[in-house]
Amino acid sequence: MTITTAEALTLATAALRAAGAAPAMADATAEALVAAEAMGQGGHGLSRLAMYCAFLRNGRADGAARPEIIAERGGAVLISARHGLAYPALLLAEAELRARTTTHGIACAGITDSHHSGAMGLPVARLAGAGLVGAGLVALAFTNSPAAMPVPGGKRPLLGTNPVAAAYPRRGAAPLVIDLALSAVARGRVMKAAQDGAPIPQGWALDAEGRPTTDAKAALGGAMLAMGGEKGAALALVVELLCVALTGAAFGFEADSFFTDEGNQPRLGHFLLAVDPGAMAGQAVFLDRIEVLAAAALAEPGVRLPGARRQGLVDRAAAEGLVLTEAAEASLRRLAAG
Repeated sequence: MTITTAEALTLATAALRAAGAAPAMADATAEALVAAEAMGQGGHGLSRLAMYCAFLRNGRADGAARPEIIAERGGAVLISARHGLAYPALLLAEAELRARTTTHGIACAGITDSHHSGAMGLPVARLAGAGLVGAGLVALAFTNSPAAMPVPGGKRPLLGTNPVAAAYPRRGAAPLVIDLALSAVARGRVMKAAQDGAPIPQGWALDAEGRPTTDAKAALGGAMLAMGGEKGAALALVVELLCVALTGAAFGFEADSFFTDEGNQPRLGHFLLAVDPGAMAGQAVFLDRIEVLAAAALAEPGVRLPGARRQGLVDRAAAEGLVLTEAAEASLRRLAAG
């Protein structure tokens, strides 16, 4: 089934408002879900809508929450999402980073008492593409998530899949955008496979007994495998500490799974960093250096720069609409009807 991005946005917004989200939260969340769907990240797209609506209804997320700055010094700012969905707090963080890099050249924003943050490539891409093409910020973003992976040497899930995203402005082109979970694959892809009744590849996850599995539903009740084994798990620990120790948020093992009907308010943390290239070697030097690397990479047949595929999918979605399964479209319309 095909649906226009405008209609998907209208339906998702209506669903979130019907579930109890204030207009600003519903708008920001719907825009993020549709954007993720359009760029091929279905695990962070409209498949999350039913989960968000359930959280708003059962109190795991406060639909009336407004993000608030609770600490600041120079280029650093700490924002509380007030237990609401993450997207309004992420938008506030973006605005603060743009303003503070103007003064300080570099700025960081921590977010605490937050929720599932979706595709972290979205806020960094916006920061890198701010203003004129090639005049944006270098931006990095990190988030923790409910426990899904063990620490190196352990068996019990303690760390989240803890995505990392980065974006780099280019001259005359869309930014380079890198967005990846530190598990072998983003858990959202396992969730989508479970919803679709599809198997997952070997090497993605373990079941509740610690056995390798290709059953997506069994994987959601077990543990994700880190990319790169112990090295990936160690990087996930780096992100966990960055997002929690600096912000006062909850560790992944303190947050109930997103895949259960009931649970606590997750109190997750996010951390964003932005740098104005003009404060370092200079905007022109930065852009020149980026293009040297891009040209060297693209000189080899078959090479694709990070973010290029996503941008192509976004352009296609804008022209042709979003392709959803019949069940996914029916769920979207059902949720929008309240």
